Amino acid sequence: MKILGLLTTLFLTLSVGGQPNFDKSFAGVNTAYDELSPVISPDGRTLFVTIANHPGNIGGKKDPGDIWVSTLGVDNQWSAPVHGGTALNNGAYNAVAGFSADGTNLFLMSHYDPSGNVARTQGISVSHPAGAGWSRPENINIPYYQNKSLTPSGFILPDQSVFIFSAETYGTHGVDDLYVTLKGADQKWSAPINLGAVINTHFQELSPSLSNDGKTLYFSSNGRKGKGSFDVYSATRLDDSWTKWSEPVNVGSPVNSEGRDLYYRAYPGKKFSLYTSTINSDGYGDIKFYQDDHIQPNDTPAIAPVEPPVISSPVVEAKPSGVRVYGKVTNAKTGEVVTATLQFTAAPAVSLNTASSKDGYRLVVPAQGQYSVRIQAAGYVSALQKLDATAASSNDLELNFSLQPIEVGTSVDLSNVLFEQSKTMLLPQSYDELDMVATFLKDNPKVKIELRGHTDNRGIPAQNVKLSQARVDKVKTYLVGKGIDRKRIKGKGYGGASPVASNETVEGRQLNRRVEFVINEL
Repeated sequence: MKILGLLTTLFLTLSVGGQPNFDKSFAGVNTAYDELSPVISPDGRTLFVTIANHPGNIGGKKDPGDIWVSTLGVDNQWSAPVHGGTALNNGAYNAVAGFSADGTNLFLMSHYDPSGNVARTQGISVSHPAGAGWSRPENINIPYYQNKSLTPSGFILPDQSVFIFSAETYGTHGVDDLYVTLKGADQKWSAPINLGAVINTHFQELSPSLSNDGKTLYFSSNGRKGKGSFDVYSATRLDDSWTKWSEPVNVGSPVNSEGRDLYYRAYPGKKFSLYTSTINSDGYGDIKFYQDDHIQPNDTPAIAPVEPPVISSPVVEAKPSGVRVYGKVTNAKTGEVVTATLQFTAAPAVSLNTASSKDGYRLVVPAQGQYSVRIQAAGYVSALQKLDATAASSNDLELNFSLQPIEVGTSVDLSNVLFEQSKTMLLPQSYDELDMVATFLKDNPKVKIELRGHTDNRGIPAQNVKLSQARVDKVKTYLVGKGIDRKRIKGKGYGGASPVASNETVEGRQLNRRVEFVINEL
């Protein structure tokens, strides 16, 4: 049973921006389930919150998150949340990204199918007031937007010019990175821009938000030394490239705790912020409130950063002997928890095995070392991930994995299969993943696949097609050499015809040079 946060129920009196007074404990809103992404409407009278795995969700307890709505009563109490209905929710993950300044545009973190089913495309959507509710969302297309995360998070500025979001996609530094897309004078959105290595670590960056002037970024990360598994940080944008930032600062107490602190969103004109924390809730998120009477409309909240103690003589901090790694394995298409086995291996002779059940997995690994993590489950394509334990700045590290089910049409990115530039020579780090593909085909002798090769769009198109075909042939030859019948493997080079990122940047072109396979037959 989830323990409700024991915050005071004193009423808050605010005069700036017309914000109504309200009970800041949110005791009537927090449930026995996981509260995510709380957002208050511009008039301050409606709270939108995503609740995960609630039996009242469209997909029931297996639903990763539906939007629920709470309203502020005449007694200044937030009502118990009510399901947001089928206009705003479907069987996928649903969350609010933000509002236009006048409240007439409600932005959502997913695409919607007119039939009410889960959409086949990805992006954001916009809905408008309609009677007592909201209109069917209209899909907004963002070039090259792809997000493998089952619980995407994002934020849109009230002037609707900037959308910033977290994503697991091609070329992320870690599991989830932060990206931004900008609306041009033609009202079209740009291709996503990665915020860069100052912000993004080898681990997870989630739940971004911005100050009203777009210069201060807030986000949560488990890739830096903090108080808990996820802490909130702030950073300042240094130019208009969106890739240059000041070093992130931990916002400290009382926001950050020993729990998981996420979805920090400041309401500067109203002098408070909302976020979620698991500190008093048995691992589930509760909505929390932070008040700062000094916040100005474009200011960073005056939360004291965590400062190191004053030391009279140099002290060398010992590296933790072990990192507690934990998380869950889920179905990449449905979000359902999968029972799986995980193997963590590192040179010269470290090999650790564990099992992941409905409650997830937990494992302690030596803090020094580069690990390959192999995730396997019956009925799923095995996956290979990398873990840099030397970069872990906390003793606790959450790593969640998703597996693709063995179904016709399933596409698997071979992100670790790399080639020398403009050549067909495989780089050494490619063979672990290719060996895993060979093992998968041996374990599933009826499966037939198509290898697909891609390049960027530089050079002559015909030569790009030829190069991508040669690379596919190279991979096929390797798999055949591992004992796989060549009749089970088709291969085609697509050249630069199917980009997943913009070809205008070096990073984008690197992402477009890739190999994947698709299951054609079982």
